[in-house]
Amino acid sequence: MKMTFTLEQVPNPLAVLRRAGYSPFTDPGTKKESFTLKPTAGFYPRFHLYLGNEQGKVIFDLHLDQKKPGYGSNHMHNGEYDSPTVQKELMRIAGWVNYEAKNREK
Repeated sequence: MKMTFTLEQVPNPLAVLRRAGYSPFTDPGTKKESFTLKPTAGFYPRFHLYLGNEQGKVIFDLHLDQKKPGYGSNHMHNGEYDSPTVQKELMRIAGWVNYEAKNREK
């Protein structure tokens, strides 16, 4: 699920993600950079967020990884993309965007 903001709204997306509890994550296989938030002590489940920038917009692309992807002939991801849980987490992140904006105005 994606949520888009202007650069005016989110001039520093990393600050927003840190406040929201996200940590940088680099996939060891692909070397692709993203951010994760683990609601439990284990590695899964975890919220997994890719940060994008397109035409002056900041894009938060979030899903929930339920368990490690299968390998071999089965490449199932076991992720939730549009669930109420993912929607709720995106709204929580949007709350941090608003918090950061209010602090910039002071």
